[in-house]
Amino acid sequence: MPNPYGAPEISASESDELIKNENAWILDVREEQEFYRARVEHARVVELPLSRLAAEGAEILPENLSSQDEKLIVMCHHGIRSAQVTVWLLNQGWKDVVSMEGGIAAYAQDVDSTVGTY
Repeated sequence: MPNPYGAPEISASESDELIKNENAWILDVREEQEFYRARVEHARVVELPLSRLAAEGAEILPENLSSQDEKLIVMCHHGIRSAQVTVWLLNQGWKDVVSMEGGIAAYAQDVDSTVGTY
């Protein structure tokens, strides 16, 4: 199902390949209590709750994500919040941002069931 924001999307499987090859970063915008339920354990995953991002702006992105040329894959639970953040980052000047279609739920189903579900 296409997201309601018209954000460009990438599958969980494609996302996994990009981070394994260190060609992209995953920006996980779920809230802190969600991180404890399911988590993608990888050095190229950055957890930054949407509530903090909305309150403080793009300036709080870690240094490794501060370049607007970095390939970013935004992830949430099912893909709605990530689509919203993807469109926002593109409007802020990021050039290569996509939303993970289906979020961590799709990642757990299609890539690695050990990340957990909720």
